[in-house]
Amino acid sequence: MISEKQFQKEIDYIISNAIREDVGDGDHSSLACIPVSAQGKAKLLVKDQGIIAGVEFAEMIFKYVDKDLKIEVLINDGERVKHGDIVLYVSGSSQSILKAERLVLNSMQRMSAIATKTHFFMDLLKGTKTKVLDTRKTTPGIRAIEKWAVKIGGGVNHRFALYDMIMLKDNHIDFAGGITKAIDKTKEYLKQTNRDIKIIVEARNLEEIKEILKSDGIHRILIDNFNYEDTRKAVAMIGDKCQSESSGGINEDTIRRYAECGVDYISSGALTHSVYNMDLSLKAV
Repeated sequence: MISEKQFQKEIDYIISNAIREDVGDGDHSSLACIPVSAQGKAKLLVKDQGIIAGVEFAEMIFKYVDKDLKIEVLINDGERVKHGDIVLYVSGSSQSILKAERLVLNSMQRMSAIATKTHFFMDLLKGTKTKVLDTRKTTPGIRAIEKWAVKIGGGVNHRFALYDMIMLKDNHIDFAGGITKAIDKTKEYLKQTNRDIKIIVEARNLEEIKEILKSDGIHRILIDNFNYEDTRKAVAMIGDKCQSESSGGINEDTIRRYAECGVDYISSGALTHSVYNMDLSLKAV
Protein backbone atom coordinates (compact mmCIF):
# COMPACT_ATOMS: atom_id res chain seq x y z
CA MET A 1 0.00 0.00 0.00
CA ILE A 2 1.14 3.57 -0.56
CA SER A 3 2.42 5.69 2.30
CA GLU A 4 0.42 8.43 4.01
CA LYS A 5 2.80 10.97 2.50
CA GLN A 6 2.18 9.70 -1.04
CA PHE A 7 -1.56 9.54 -0.40
CA GLN A 8 -1.57 13.16 0.74
CA LYS A 9 0.29 14.12 -2.43
CA GLU A 10 -2.47 12.47 -4.46
CA ILE A 11 -5.07 14.47 -2.51
CA ASP A 12 -3.16 17.70 -3.13
CA TYR A 13 -2.97 16.91 -6.87
CA ILE A 14 -6.72 16.36 -7.02
CA ILE A 15 -7.49 19.69 -5.37
CA SER A 16 -5.05 21.78 -7.39
CA ASN A 17 -6.05 20.19 -10.70
CA ALA A 18 -9.78 20.45 -9.98
CA ILE A 19 -9.50 24.14 -9.08
CA ARG A 20 -7.44 24.72 -12.24
CA GLU A 21 -10.12 22.98 -14.28
CA ASP A 22 -13.05 24.80 -12.68
CA VAL A 23 -11.74 28.29 -12.02
CA GLY A 24 -9.27 28.90 -14.84
CA ASP A 25 -8.36 32.59 -14.94
CA GLY A 26 -11.13 33.52 -12.51
CA ASP A 27 -14.68 33.01 -11.27
CA HIS A 28 -16.06 35.81 -13.40
CA SER A 29 -19.65 35.29 -12.20
CA SER A 30 -18.61 36.21 -8.67
CA LEU A 31 -16.03 38.79 -9.71
CA ALA A 32 -18.67 40.58 -11.78
CA CYS A 33 -21.28 41.14 -9.05
CA ILE A 34 -19.77 40.53 -5.60
CA PRO A 35 -17.30 43.00 -4.03
CA VAL A 36 -13.92 41.63 -3.03
CA SER A 37 -14.57 42.83 0.52
CA ALA A 38 -17.94 41.04 0.83
CA GLN A 39 -18.18 38.55 3.69
CA GLY A 40 -20.69 35.71 3.84
CA LYS A 41 -21.67 32.43 5.45
CA ALA A 42 -23.05 29.23 3.95
CA LYS A 43 -24.27 25.88 5.22
CA LEU A 44 -23.74 22.47 3.66
CA LEU A 45 -27.20 20.93 3.62
CA VAL A 46 -28.11 17.25 3.27
CA LYS A 47 -31.05 16.51 0.96
CA ASP A 48 -30.71 12.72 1.10
CA GLN A 49 -29.78 10.00 3.57
CA GLY A 50 -26.76 7.76 4.06
CA ILE A 51 -23.18 8.00 5.30
CA ILE A 52 -21.51 11.38 4.94
CA ALA A 53 -17.98 11.43 3.54
CA GLY A 54 -15.60 14.12 2.34
CA VAL A 55 -15.95 16.53 5.26
CA GLU A 56 -12.20 16.57 5.94
CA PHE A 57 -11.55 16.81 2.21
CA ALA A 58 -13.94 19.79 1.97
CA GLU A 59 -11.97 21.53 4.71
CA MET A 60 -8.82 21.04 2.63
CA ILE A 61 -10.52 22.52 -0.43
CA PHE A 62 -11.79 25.58 1.43
CA LYS A 63 -8.34 26.19 2.93
CA TYR A 64 -6.66 25.74 -0.45
CA VAL A 65 -8.93 28.37 -1.97
CA ASP A 66 -8.66 30.76 0.97
CA LYS A 67 -6.72 30.02 4.15
CA ASP A 68 -8.82 32.61 6.00
CA LEU A 69 -12.13 30.80 5.54
CA LYS A 70 -13.59 29.52 8.81
CA ILE A 71 -15.22 26.07 8.86
CA GLU A 72 -17.47 24.83 11.64
CA VAL A 73 -18.04 21.08 11.34
CA LEU A 74 -21.24 19.72 12.86
CA ILE A 75 -21.21 16.18 11.43
CA ASN A 76 -18.01 14.21 10.86
CA ASP A 77 -16.97 11.75 8.18
CA GLY A 78 -18.56 8.33 8.60
CA GLU A 79 -21.66 9.53 10.46
CA ARG A 80 -25.16 8.72 9.25
CA VAL A 81 -27.13 11.69 7.90
CA LYS A 82 -30.70 12.39 6.85
CA HIS A 83 -32.59 15.00 4.86
CA GLY A 84 -32.33 18.41 6.50
CA ASP A 85 -29.09 17.82 8.40
CA ILE A 86 -26.45 20.55 8.29
CA VAL A 87 -22.95 19.09 7.93
CA LEU A 88 -20.91 22.27 8.27
CA TYR A 89 -20.87 26.05 8.08
CA VAL A 90 -18.24 28.01 6.16
CA SER A 91 -17.74 31.74 6.60
CA GLY A 92 -15.44 34.39 5.19
CA SER A 93 -14.94 35.89 1.75
CA SER A 94 -18.10 35.40 -0.31
CA GLN A 95 -16.04 35.12 -3.48
CA SER A 96 -13.90 32.38 -1.94
CA ILE A 97 -16.91 30.39 -0.75
CA LEU A 98 -18.41 30.49 -4.24
CA LYS A 99 -15.11 29.54 -5.85
CA ALA A 100 -14.86 26.40 -3.71
CA GLU A 101 -18.56 25.49 -3.79
CA ARG A 102 -18.75 23.21 -6.82
CA LEU A 103 -15.62 21.20 -6.04
CA VAL A 104 -16.76 20.69 -2.45
CA LEU A 105 -20.20 19.50 -3.55
CA ASN A 106 -18.98 17.30 -6.41
CA SER A 107 -16.47 15.59 -4.15
CA MET A 108 -18.69 15.13 -1.12
CA GLN A 109 -21.66 13.90 -3.15
CA ARG A 110 -19.58 11.16 -4.75
CA MET A 111 -17.59 10.28 -1.65
CA SER A 112 -20.78 10.03 0.40
CA ALA A 113 -22.37 7.75 -2.17
CA ILE A 114 -19.34 5.44 -2.10
CA ALA A 115 -19.20 5.44 1.71
CA THR A 116 -22.92 4.69 1.89
CA LYS A 117 -22.66 1.75 -0.50
CA THR A 118 -19.59 0.39 1.29
CA HIS A 119 -21.34 0.64 4.65
CA PHE A 120 -24.34 -1.20 3.19
CA PHE A 121 -22.09 -4.03 1.95
CA MET A 122 -20.32 -4.24 5.31
CA ASP A 123 -23.69 -4.51 7.07
CA LEU A 124 -24.50 -7.50 4.86
CA LEU A 125 -21.35 -9.22 6.14
CA LYS A 126 -21.97 -8.80 9.86
CA GLY A 127 -21.15 -11.98 11.75
CA THR A 128 -18.58 -13.16 9.19
CA LYS A 129 -14.83 -12.58 9.12
CA THR A 130 -14.94 -11.24 5.57
CA LYS A 131 -13.98 -7.65 4.72
CA VAL A 132 -14.92 -5.67 1.62
CA LEU A 133 -12.17 -4.43 -0.70
CA ASP A 134 -12.32 -1.77 -3.37
CA THR A 135 -10.59 -2.11 -6.76
CA ARG A 136 -8.85 0.04 -9.38
CA LYS A 137 -12.21 0.55 -11.13
CA THR A 138 -12.22 4.19 -10.09
CA THR A 139 -12.82 7.53 -11.81
CA PRO A 140 -9.57 8.61 -13.52
CA GLY A 141 -7.88 11.42 -11.64
CA ILE A 142 -9.78 11.10 -8.33
CA ARG A 143 -8.89 7.59 -7.18
CA ALA A 144 -7.50 8.83 -3.87
CA ILE A 145 -10.77 10.37 -2.66
CA GLU A 146 -12.83 7.41 -3.89
CA LYS A 147 -10.64 4.98 -1.95
CA TRP A 148 -10.73 7.34 1.02
CA ALA A 149 -14.54 7.15 0.88
CA VAL A 150 -14.41 3.33 0.95
CA LYS A 151 -12.44 3.49 4.20
CA ILE A 152 -14.88 6.01 5.67
CA GLY A 153 -17.69 3.56 4.84
CA GLY A 154 -15.93 0.76 6.73
CA GLY A 155 -14.28 -1.02 3.80
CA VAL A 156 -10.62 -1.85 3.17
CA ASN A 157 -8.43 -0.45 0.43
CA HIS A 158 -6.94 -2.87 -2.09
CA ARG A 159 -3.74 -1.83 -3.86
CA PHE A 160 -3.76 1.82 -4.83
CA ALA A 161 -2.28 1.39 -8.27
CA LEU A 162 -0.03 -0.80 -10.39
CA TYR A 163 3.09 0.12 -8.43
CA ASP A 164 2.30 -0.80 -4.82
CA MET A 165 1.27 -4.45 -5.17
CA ILE A 166 1.73 -7.18 -7.77
CA MET A 167 -1.41 -8.91 -9.02
CA LEU A 168 -0.84 -11.69 -11.52
CA LYS A 169 -4.15 -12.01 -13.37
CA ASP A 170 -5.21 -14.23 -16.22
CA ASN A 171 -3.51 -12.22 -18.97
CA HIS A 172 -0.23 -11.95 -17.06
CA ILE A 173 -0.30 -15.70 -16.49
CA ASP A 174 -1.13 -16.52 -20.10
CA PHE A 175 1.47 -14.11 -21.52
CA ALA A 176 4.11 -15.46 -19.12
CA GLY A 177 3.46 -19.07 -20.12
CA GLY A 178 1.63 -20.32 -17.05
CA ILE A 179 1.15 -19.75 -13.33
CA THR A 180 4.45 -21.13 -12.04
CA LYS A 181 6.48 -19.31 -14.70
CA ALA A 182 4.68 -16.07 -13.92
CA ILE A 183 5.36 -16.44 -10.19
CA ASP A 184 9.02 -17.42 -10.67
CA LYS A 185 9.64 -14.52 -13.05
CA THR A 186 7.97 -12.16 -10.61
CA LYS A 187 10.12 -13.29 -7.70
CA GLU A 188 13.25 -12.90 -9.80
CA TYR A 189 12.16 -9.42 -10.89
CA LEU A 190 11.58 -8.36 -7.28
CA LYS A 191 14.98 -9.72 -6.29
CA GLN A 192 16.79 -7.98 -9.15
CA THR A 193 15.05 -4.65 -8.55
CA ASN A 194 15.29 -4.92 -4.74
CA ARG A 195 11.58 -4.38 -4.26
CA ASP A 196 9.48 -5.62 -1.36
CA ILE A 197 6.01 -5.86 -2.89
CA LYS A 198 3.28 -8.33 -1.99
CA ILE A 199 2.13 -10.82 -4.63
CA ILE A 200 -1.48 -11.74 -5.37
CA VAL A 201 -2.23 -14.46 -7.92
CA GLU A 202 -5.57 -15.02 -9.64
CA ALA A 203 -7.00 -18.52 -10.00
CA ARG A 204 -9.66 -19.47 -12.53
CA ASN A 205 -10.31 -22.98 -11.22
CA LEU A 206 -9.35 -25.40 -8.45
CA GLU A 207 -6.46 -26.84 -10.43
CA GLU A 208 -4.90 -23.39 -10.60
CA ILE A 209 -5.36 -23.04 -6.83
CA LYS A 210 -3.32 -26.24 -6.40
CA GLU A 211 -0.57 -24.94 -8.67
CA ILE A 212 -0.37 -21.55 -6.94
CA LEU A 213 -0.03 -23.25 -3.55
CA LYS A 214 3.12 -25.02 -4.74
CA SER A 215 4.93 -21.67 -4.68
CA ASP A 216 6.04 -19.92 -1.49
CA GLY A 217 5.69 -16.23 -0.77
CA ILE A 218 2.19 -15.65 -2.14
CA HIS A 219 0.32 -13.04 -0.11
CA ARG A 220 -3.19 -13.77 -1.38
CA ILE A 221 -5.02 -15.93 -3.90
CA LEU A 222 -7.75 -14.26 -5.91
CA ILE A 223 -10.60 -16.74 -6.34
CA ASP A 224 -12.14 -15.30 -9.47
CA ASN A 225 -15.65 -16.09 -10.73
CA PHE A 226 -16.02 -19.29 -8.70
CA ASN A 227 -19.40 -20.67 -7.67
CA TYR A 228 -20.19 -21.13 -3.97
CA GLU A 229 -19.23 -24.82 -3.80
CA ASP A 230 -15.87 -24.33 -5.49
CA THR A 231 -15.18 -21.25 -3.37
CA ARG A 232 -15.62 -23.35 -0.21
CA LYS A 233 -13.29 -25.97 -1.64
CA ALA A 234 -10.73 -23.32 -2.56
CA VAL A 235 -10.81 -21.82 0.94
CA ALA A 236 -10.28 -25.26 2.45
CA MET A 237 -7.33 -25.88 0.14
CA ILE A 238 -5.74 -22.53 0.94
CA GLY A 239 -6.18 -22.87 4.70
CA ASP A 240 -3.75 -20.59 6.51
CA LYS A 241 -1.10 -20.72 3.79
CA CYS A 242 -2.11 -17.28 2.51
CA GLN A 243 -5.08 -14.92 2.33
CA SER A 244 -8.11 -15.55 0.14
CA GLU A 245 -10.18 -13.10 -1.90
CA SER A 246 -13.34 -13.64 -3.93
CA SER A 247 -14.21 -11.45 -6.89
CA GLY A 248 -16.15 -11.40 -10.10
CA GLY A 249 -19.66 -10.03 -10.40
CA ILE A 250 -20.44 -10.31 -6.68
CA ASN A 251 -23.34 -8.06 -5.71
CA GLU A 252 -25.63 -7.32 -2.76
CA ASP A 253 -27.63 -10.47 -3.44
CA THR A 254 -24.64 -12.83 -3.45
CA ILE A 255 -22.01 -11.20 -1.21
CA ARG A 256 -23.25 -12.81 2.03
CA ARG A 257 -23.14 -16.33 0.61
CA TYR A 258 -19.59 -15.82 -0.66
CA ALA A 259 -18.56 -14.52 2.76
CA GLU A 260 -20.06 -17.62 4.37
CA CYS A 261 -17.70 -19.69 2.22
CA GLY A 262 -14.94 -18.41 4.52
CA VAL A 263 -12.96 -16.01 2.31
CA ASP A 264 -10.93 -13.27 3.98
CA TYR A 265 -11.89 -10.59 1.48
CA ILE A 266 -14.43 -9.84 -1.23
CA SER A 267 -13.46 -7.21 -3.79
CA SER A 268 -16.14 -5.19 -5.54
CA GLY A 269 -15.67 -2.66 -8.31
CA ALA A 270 -19.28 -1.61 -7.78
CA LEU A 271 -18.26 0.31 -4.66
CA THR A 272 -16.74 2.99 -6.88
CA HIS A 273 -18.04 2.52 -10.41
CA SER A 274 -21.77 2.10 -9.74
CA VAL A 275 -23.05 4.65 -7.25
CA TYR A 276 -25.63 7.44 -7.27
CA ASN A 277 -24.37 10.68 -5.79
CA MET A 278 -25.84 11.82 -2.48
CA ASP A 279 -27.87 15.03 -2.87
CA LEU A 280 -26.10 17.88 -1.06
CA SER A 281 -26.20 21.65 -1.47
CA LEU A 282 -24.36 24.70 -0.19
CA LYS A 283 -26.75 27.50 0.73
CA ALA A 284 -26.06 31.06 1.86
CA VAL A 285 -27.34 31.89 5.35
